[in-house]
Amino acid sequence: MTLPVLVAPDSFKGTFSAREVADAIAAGLRDAGREARELPVADGGEGTMDVLVAALGGEVRTLTVSDPLGRPVEAGFALVPDGSAVVEMAQASGLSLVAEPDRDPWAASTRGTGELIAAAASAGASPIVVTVGGSATTDGGAGAIEALREAGFEPAGSSPAPRASSPNGAPLDLHVVCDVRVPFEDAPRIFGPQKGADPAMVERLERRLDELAASFPRDPRGEPMTGCAGGLSGGLWAAFGAKLVPGAPYVLDAIGFDALMRGSAFVVTGEGSLDEQTLHGKIVGEVATRCRQGGVTCHAIVGRNQLDPFGQRIIDLASVTEATTLDEIRHAGAALIEQ
Repeated sequence: MTLPVLVAPDSFKGTFSAREVADAIAAGLRDAGREARELPVADGGEGTMDVLVAALGGEVRTLTVSDPLGRPVEAGFALVPDGSAVVEMAQASGLSLVAEPDRDPWAASTRGTGELIAAAASAGASPIVVTVGGSATTDGGAGAIEALREAGFEPAGSSPAPRASSPNGAPLDLHVVCDVRVPFEDAPRIFGPQKGADPAMVERLERRLDELAASFPRDPRGEPMTGCAGGLSGGLWAAFGAKLVPGAPYVLDAIGFDALMRGSAFVVTGEGSLDEQTLHGKIVGEVATRCRQGGVTCHAIVGRNQLDPFGQRIIDLASVTEATTLDEIRHAGAALIEQ
């Protein structure tokens, strides 16, 4: 019996969702006569909630919350069959919600994300998984913390294992899925410019985060992964005792990637840009590394390949194909059968 091909791409950010890419690759493989199984993946950024719900099942509830500039926006959170919830901060506080001329890195707030977390907790979900990529914000989580406090959620103390509580006294158990390892204090410098911050604004944002860090029950500065989403991860860690987890391993474990990979003839992954970041915790690098460890061949179809041959060898990709339209992605999938 011929084993199926596992198709496990990330989104081509700003162009195609992970589902669209997976469907196109799988269609190409089927055109060439091979069975394919789609398993869209994500690393904590935009689309992570959809990936988890597609694999695990669940119900998405929508409500009106604040967008990064305080305007009303419809956003959703997912209730998963195991009793947990998934809150994707990009739904309420994402950069894609703000047109480029309107981007204001000083005013942009995570308040809407806090409102989503409060709604998920009020629905009885625990733990609440917060995915934090793709933000418009650099407020250190101040907006989300304020919204949670207004909803009656008490911040954690400064003990070594702080626990926050909900209005009914139950623990508020937050797991923050992080797509980068940047510490709290570096968030303005590394991510501020893409959110509209010039050098002077970056300095202002750095001072604001320093003041905020000093006010928390515990200091997020210097801690890996506390700088995600402009410091939202660090704010939730410092004020509410959130657990910070690397996004790519978390998602692959949650959707059962390893078992599916071992039962496949080979794996096809992909992303919009294959580059140096792929080697440092991004989902495609994690997929390729797990395939290498499992002895399964891994190919990549990407929008743009900026990784040199040495980098490709590090994660042991058997081939890398560039494709920029869904038709090209489909043809690239079919062509893999000829290799």
